[in-house]
Amino acid sequence: MSAMDEPTLGAESLDDALDTALADTVRGTGASIGGLYLIDDEQVLRLVAQCGLPEEFSAPWQRLPLTAPVPVADAIREDRLVWVGDQDEMARRYPRIAAVLPYLFALAAIPLNGVRRSWGGVVLMWPADHPREVAARERGNITTSAHRLVRLLEDSVQQPALPNQPRVVTVCAVRHPAQTGRAALDYLERLPEGALALDLEGRITFVTATAARLLGRPAEVLLGTRPWHSLPWMDDPLYEDHYRTAVVSRAPVSFTAHCPPDRWLTFQLHPDASGISVRIVPEEAQGTDTAPPTPPRRAPAAPTGRLYQLVHLAAALTETVTVRDLVELIAHQILPAFGAQGLVLSSADAGRLKIIGCHGYPAEIIERLDGLSLDTDLTPAGQVLASGTPAFFAGPEEMSRTYPRAPRISGKQAWAFLPLTILGRPVGCCIVSYDRPHAFTADERAVLTSLAGLIAQALDRARLYDTQQRLVQELQRALLPRALPALRGLDVAARYLPAGHGVDVGGDFYDLLRLGDTTAAAVIGDVEGHSIAAAALMGQVRTAIHAHATTGAAPQEVLTRTNRLLADLDSDLLVSCLYAHVDLARHEVILASAGHVPPLLRHASGGAGVLDIEPGPLLGIDTGTRYTATTAALPPGAVLGLYTDGLVDVPGTDTARAMSALAASLAAAGDGDLEHLLDGLVRDATATGQHLDDITVLLLRARAEH
Repeated sequence: MSAMDEPTLGAESLDDALDTALADTVRGTGASIGGLYLIDDEQVLRLVAQCGLPEEFSAPWQRLPLTAPVPVADAIREDRLVWVGDQDEMARRYPRIAAVLPYLFALAAIPLNGVRRSWGGVVLMWPADHPREVAARERGNITTSAHRLVRLLEDSVQQPALPNQPRVVTVCAVRHPAQTGRAALDYLERLPEGALALDLEGRITFVTATAARLLGRPAEVLLGTRPWHSLPWMDDPLYEDHYRTAVVSRAPVSFTAHCPPDRWLTFQLHPDASGISVRIVPEEAQGTDTAPPTPPRRAPAAPTGRLYQLVHLAAALTETVTVRDLVELIAHQILPAFGAQGLVLSSADAGRLKIIGCHGYPAEIIERLDGLSLDTDLTPAGQVLASGTPAFFAGPEEMSRTYPRAPRISGKQAWAFLPLTILGRPVGCCIVSYDRPHAFTADERAVLTSLAGLIAQALDRARLYDTQQRLVQELQRALLPRALPALRGLDVAARYLPAGHGVDVGGDFYDLLRLGDTTAAAVIGDVEGHSIAAAALMGQVRTAIHAHATTGAAPQEVLTRTNRLLADLDSDLLVSCLYAHVDLARHEVILASAGHVPPLLRHASGGAGVLDIEPGPLLGIDTGTRYTATTAALPPGAVLGLYTDGLVDVPGTDTARAMSALAASLAAAGDGDLEHLLDGLVRDATATGQHLDDITVLLLRARAEH
């Protein structure tokens, strides 16, 4: 595509331009399937557009956290193209995807990272016959296509839409204008075998008279249906899976099926971007005395798509950590999978049902339902939990027979009440509801009941984690300063962010000590590891530094004495530390470092850089270490930035490069409020998702006093 061919906004909306660009990307790279993900305000990847794949197939992947173990999230976090060449590599690197999509295909995921922000990513898939390795020219085409999408997003004054369901984009195939439909139909009807066409959703869009005769159904009955729905003898997940294989792998698929009473048919599926052409050939019996084997009768089975979806949801439930994670997973993945709109998740607590999460309900309804007794007759939740048996209500009339007041409370029209129990112990209740009446099939009841057991285990783990996390946070707050002292002529801002998930106490610490009317000591450090032992050592180090600093010791001497203390404590943990003595009267700062990342200095003129100071060994390595000091100017308007390595620990990026980027961000931040400046630094450093380590930042700005 030349520059003049690139999609531009013009009179069309940004969303239309993005859809066109996605279709061009799929067509230009030779891919068969494409998906566009954008990051929403909650740092969740939303699938906003897709092509070459039915919407049903993408249901498990329409909302993904940036931390999810999937190629597109890895590509965004690591700012690189992720290539998966075949199913073996997929099973090794992304086992959950391999379980849900057990088909042959190659996949690429590339980030859409611009100057303004990280926008999201693109996923592309190629047919099964694609080479395992990506060629250099193909990699260039993928990257160029991603750059075009980034330019659309960066240059537009519009904001892209984030629809609840992805837009389905069509990649049109080229047809020869001279070929007429009548001629094609006449050709097909003259053949001895049957022919039919499926769209990508699996519905029959065309069927010849021969095909209808072989299948034993009139054409008007077959059109618009899926074969495994309209033909009882094809009601087997195996046949639906053949169709799914053809759609995803874009490779021909052939199988044989038994059409009662005594006919065997071979189906040959030939897929492309517009649908699937199916050739139906009758198999002749082998000899006159031997009848073809009659397949055993099968019990009705769940659709293949639902089975794969259950595998995906089960795997996702095992990865939830907090109660909030669990509620979001149920709301964004389980509810759409069953066409439901409402969720109430309750825990059993002291004989009452305490609502811990909801979706699709007004606040006043939740307030009314929260804290109901287990023996309430207002809803079936208590009875369901007591009996351990789920209850399904297809409409308000059905529920009103036993619980007359229940339908009037929420306005919902159908409900599934799922007891959450573990080895007979009640954990809570999960209510899935619908805005319209809904008749639950046996398949839906079975799957929802199975999921309830997994939700119960996930909820039990999440509640334990949340309790431990609260205790950890309280301990962390007790170890860090509650407030920083005020010093005339010095503005201060500090921020501590614990690493994403975890119940261990972080080892980061900071402090600001007032030494005199115009002098102060700023300290920042990081104890090795995340544990109670690290937290205890952190408290001892802070106390030692405070004691030595208030006696008037020089920065290098403060570190030397603290280093000796660690030897006396006989700790196996090491500590990095940066000590800065700020003298506002002299307009200078004296710094000493024990293996800590160097500070940043933003000059009053606006430029910023990394201060070149000599880093001594970490505290606790050698008791005989003598630390040195470095002096730097700190005139009014200058900003000194102290931070821990969590701020520059970016996967796949050199630390020196990350520090330079941090300095550039500090330089571009302007002279506004320090809190806003600090927000910008943290936001830029964590733009690609969850940080791997604790982050602590302490900013100091000298201010002219009049």
